[in-house]
Amino acid sequence: MVKVLAKLKFSIVIFVVVLLGIIFVSVPPAHTQQPVVLNLLMTAPDAQPWKEGIIKDFESKNPGIRINIIEGPNATNLLEDLYTSAFILGDSPYDLINMDVIWTPKFAAAGWLLDLTDKVTESELTAFSPKDVEGGRYKGRLYRIPMRSDVGMLYYREDLLKQAGFNPPETFTDLIKISQALKQQDKINWGYIWQGRQYEGLAAMFVEILQGFGGFWVNPNTLEVGLDRPETLKAIAFLKETIATGISPPGVTTYQEEETRRIFQSGQAVFLRSWPYVWPLANEKDSPIRGKIAIKPMVSAPGENSGACLGGWGLGISKTTKHPQEAWKAIQYFTSEAAQRRFILQAGFVPSRRSLFTDPQIVATYPHYPQLLEVVEQAVLRPPIAQYAQTSDILQRYLSAALTNRMTPEAAMKAAAQETRRLLGDV
Repeated sequence: MVKVLAKLKFSIVIFVVVLLGIIFVSVPPAHTQQPVVLNLLMTAPDAQPWKEGIIKDFESKNPGIRINIIEGPNATNLLEDLYTSAFILGDSPYDLINMDVIWTPKFAAAGWLLDLTDKVTESELTAFSPKDVEGGRYKGRLYRIPMRSDVGMLYYREDLLKQAGFNPPETFTDLIKISQALKQQDKINWGYIWQGRQYEGLAAMFVEILQGFGGFWVNPNTLEVGLDRPETLKAIAFLKETIATGISPPGVTTYQEEETRRIFQSGQAVFLRSWPYVWPLANEKDSPIRGKIAIKPMVSAPGENSGACLGGWGLGISKTTKHPQEAWKAIQYFTSEAAQRRFILQAGFVPSRRSLFTDPQIVATYPHYPQLLEVVEQAVLRPPIAQYAQTSDILQRYLSAALTNRMTPEAAMKAAAQETRRLLGDV
């Protein structure tokens, strides 16, 4: 309880500081006809590409509307805390809501977002990746329009596989076999690198392995919990096997994205599970693996579908905004094909519109995007439920305990399933 109160106090302090900044920027001088100001909170690194690109374009075409970017901390959980504190305290100062895909159910269930269902037709939504659209729904209603996609994938050293006569792996068994062979030949130090630290990235990684074994975490329609099923134990057994056989380093259970990227980019590993941001970094001029990598969807067990965890960001409208029409006009522009194309070319983000993955202008700059579309098409959502944050915390704690041998997988998943069912009111 003390930790919760301390966290809430910290979030409120940050919120008040940000609010003062909003007031300072938003208050217009007297006696002049001022444009409508829409406040939008996002991480500081994302703010600059927005300001220099699509916001400047939008404001030039819509002189009566101004977008005021509030730069928040570079951590999505802290950004979520800021939004949550603002809504709980009442009369949120934000008009446009820039949402991580896993926030949508929580924000919608709390009544913090405008329902956008009737503002866009199903035909218009087909232009976007289906899973990105699904990530914007809650109980059949639409609250978020996808702005940029993000999806987990398997990177591999195409050069090493070709030299050794291997095709890209399709199954978990293939991945282990290739890793062991290349390691025995002293081609690499490690076979497979993944994110094993106790944080949200662990849950994102695990849903892909779970999907690949035919399992599930929580069914959002029935709230059935699948953590204590045999498929879940098979997924954990695979991850533990990578450590036990030396395919993955012993420290993998402490790694986040950047630790894994650095190992892979330095040429020490043949396979990496990560996100699209790795591609341009791994192909920089001074990268040891430049031009030597390829991507594919995560592997799976024979007869099962592979999974690619959906990330990404989208835009919603705060229920407390005084300018809903202007906010919707901004969303329409920011998510349009022309604006997205320019934004992608300037900032290198992954599009949410399917046509842009094969757009000649974009493919000329990012030749791997057609392959990336194949991965996006196999995206799997983390459970789109209002209690997602608590549900993820439960999985992270018990999965970490199983991977680090503090609990047996059976005991860990039985406890995780029971705790999750209590949370969801199913027992």
